[in-house]
Amino acid sequence: MIVQDVINHLEEFAPLAYAEDFDNVGLLVGNKNTKITGVLVALDTLEAVVDEAIAENCNLIVSFHPIIFKGLKKLTGKSYVERVVMKAIKHDIAIYSIHTALDNALHGVNDMICNILGLTNKRILIPQNETIKKLTTYVPKNEAEHLRTALFGAGAGIIGNYSNCSFNVEGYGTFNGNENTNPVKGQKGTLHTEAETKITITFPKHLESKILQTLFKSHSYEEVAYEVITLENKNQNIGLGMVGELEDSITELDFLAFVKDKMNTKCVRHSAFLNKNIKKIAVLGGSGSFAIEAAKTTGADAFITSDLKYHDFFTAENSILLADVGHYESEQFTKNLLVAYLTEKITNFAIILSKTNTNPVKYF
Repeated sequence: MIVQDVINHLEEFAPLAYAEDFDNVGLLVGNKNTKITGVLVALDTLEAVVDEAIAENCNLIVSFHPIIFKGLKKLTGKSYVERVVMKAIKHDIAIYSIHTALDNALHGVNDMICNILGLTNKRILIPQNETIKKLTTYVPKNEAEHLRTALFGAGAGIIGNYSNCSFNVEGYGTFNGNENTNPVKGQKGTLHTEAETKITITFPKHLESKILQTLFKSHSYEEVAYEVITLENKNQNIGLGMVGELEDSITELDFLAFVKDKMNTKCVRHSAFLNKNIKKIAVLGGSGSFAIEAAKTTGADAFITSDLKYHDFFTAENSILLADVGHYESEQFTKNLLVAYLTEKITNFAIILSKTNTNPVKYF
């Protein structure tokens, strides 16, 4: 088994195409073709975690947070980031980060929090936009069924097709600068006179490379005429945060005690009490102040997240109870989730859960 095999499983669970634009996910250190001796799963990749990987004979660390976030201009060992990267390289240890790809996954970070809290009737808090793409192409009528079947097999789903359609290509299309649209391509100077079928088919954006490879492989033209555009959809199965419900409503004091226990935290910072029971709860692992308004819009009684600043608590505006459980605490179960998933997918290989506590925040 090589590093790429593990990556394939991880990206089936949480495709990197759905990670946030600001993030730095994927293989950060190492060669994807390296043969694996062991996999260590951690929340953060610190020097202690690299030492743990060495001791456990693991040459791949699957980390939730990326150790390389901002650009590195030098490797001198001056910062903890540089020291981690240098030690990993020295010991031939690869590092892979999944971060916001898993945040946005339907059964990822926030689903795990909901499960820990026993919430039901779960749904995505902030659905991600523009996750569906549409392919339009032309094919000789007698090849249409073959091409459609191949595209279905690659993961696409059709939204419409038009038969007995002729298509005239008189040169290469010009790329218009829209990053969401590919140039129309075709056989230069060729006039297609035979009957053609127009195929329009949709697919998840993370499959674009696979869909186009299938198109080129299955199409008989030397140069295929096609166009790919991004649809302005809201995907109810991909996005940040979740909303769910407790089986029974509880008082605010009981709710905070419940959260403190289930989330294994020593402190819950919260906004003013509303003197009402709590049943509907929004959750978002990691820094979630940006999602307060979204949580209020859903009618949630409480919002569990972390890294709330002083003024963020004012935005509760007597309409929701904000509960800050701590950044590490909100994501602490993530490595267990990844170990369980990889163990199920890779049954003949040991996946090791890191025992290193990487929480930089201490409580007195």
